[in-house]
Amino acid sequence: MTSHQSTQTMKPATAAKKLGVYLEATPAEFREGVVSRAELNALQADPPQWLRDLRRDGPHPRPVVAARLGISIAGLARGGITEPLTTEQIKALREERPEWLERERATQAEVRKEAERIQQRNEERAKRND
Repeated sequence: MTSHQSTQTMKPATAAKKLGVYLEATPAEFREGVVSRAELNALQADPPQWLRDLRRDGPHPRPVVAARLGISIAGLARGGITEPLTTEQIKALREERPEWLERERATQAEVRKEAERIQQRNEERAKRND
């Protein structure tokens, strides 16, 4: 009995998500093909110029925009940001500091604080149960 190792492939949208880039900004040959696991690993290990440029300048997908602004993806939507943003647009938002962004950052800080409190509580309970 021989085992046949099939090549794992993924849709370009999945690969773009794993690479942290906006699919519509990638080259046509990337969007129109399939990406193997080996190709994805190669792109991550030694990114081509187009990938380095996209990661540096954008446009960036919502998870990247949210992370760079220090808020949640839902916070982006509440702030009216529905389109991908470039690095310059993100920088401008951080400098402008609109009210919605400050409010979302405060909300995110509270969420992190609560998650940390719960983690500490769970660790203490685990210690007591050992």
